[in-house]
Amino acid sequence: MTIAFSPIDLAGTRLANRIAMAPMTRSRADRVRRTPGPATAEYYAQRASAGLIVTEGIQPVPEGQGYPDTPGLHSREQIAAWREVTDAVHERGGKIYAQLMHAGRISHPDLLDGDLHPLAPSAVTPAGQLFAGSGLIDFVAPRELTRDQIHEAIAGFAAAARNAVEAGFDGVEIHGANGYLVHQFLATGSNRRTDEWGGPVENRIRFAVEVARAVADEIGPERTGIRLSPANPYNDITETDTEETYTRLVDALEPLGLAYLHVSEAQPGLRDLTLDLRKRFSGTFILNPATEGPTGPESLALIEDGTADLVAFGALFLANPDLPARLKAGGPYNNPDPATFFGGDHRGYTDYPTL
Repeated sequence: MTIAFSPIDLAGTRLANRIAMAPMTRSRADRVRRTPGPATAEYYAQRASAGLIVTEGIQPVPEGQGYPDTPGLHSREQIAAWREVTDAVHERGGKIYAQLMHAGRISHPDLLDGDLHPLAPSAVTPAGQLFAGSGLIDFVAPRELTRDQIHEAIAGFAAAARNAVEAGFDGVEIHGANGYLVHQFLATGSNRRTDEWGGPVENRIRFAVEVARAVADEIGPERTGIRLSPANPYNDITETDTEETYTRLVDALEPLGLAYLHVSEAQPGLRDLTLDLRKRFSGTFILNPATEGPTGPESLALIEDGTADLVAFGALFLANPDLPARLKAGGPYNNPDPATFFGGDHRGYTDYPTL
């Protein structure tokens, strides 16, 4: 397994290896200001040996928040706070992208300031409940975005990308997966519009393409990536034409010259589609493969055989801040503690030991 530990060029940025840290919500931002703190800077700096760090989901606009204590990139205070994080990572030689995540309908008025309300392509209430700080509560019906609000949402992604670069990030990843706003536009179950933003595939992919275009125009395509999760049912998503949707989406994204495509395989049996998307995309291809448990050392073989340029590790990187060294040495590995994944203090956050 030698290729995984060799450098790679990411659209002009040299990455030290081909091991990526996947985005993972940790819910440790300041509740009022939505800013990361010193512990967050330490957390990411500890993991700077990754070829590429992709942060937890960061809301580009206030109404994009979907969970308690998640950070934003829409205020001067947030930009300054993220600068502390990126400086800490860069001091240790790392590269870090900000993941921009608008939760859309996966939110609740209790999480949002003032009279803000969850927004979505259509007023379709997702099944299930969400945690809003004091316990589980039912989702509410989102408000359908007007045409003007759609353009405002696209502009919000672009403004947040500009803020990310000002905060020192090496680039941004657009979260187009896991049932959040971009994915909601792609999916037939959550997008029931009859205008130019819904209906046939070419309309449903329009929002994702326009967000990517706006971000690339703002900060450069060489600093713009996107994450997709075909056939992912998370957050009550249903897709009736997965293969056509994602092949046509990637074909539409390809001319933009984005830095990378990050595919999160939602379930086994999708590898043929993954390989097809890789062939259609000429930039760097990052894969978070479908596995029975957390992505493990065996997934490095996907780099060796050319399935992916980088492999993204989630829970294993959470528990092993020096994961590239451990992978190279063949272990041993710390076990992640799910009880400390979301919220809390330094325990289960910055106290995992290195080799």
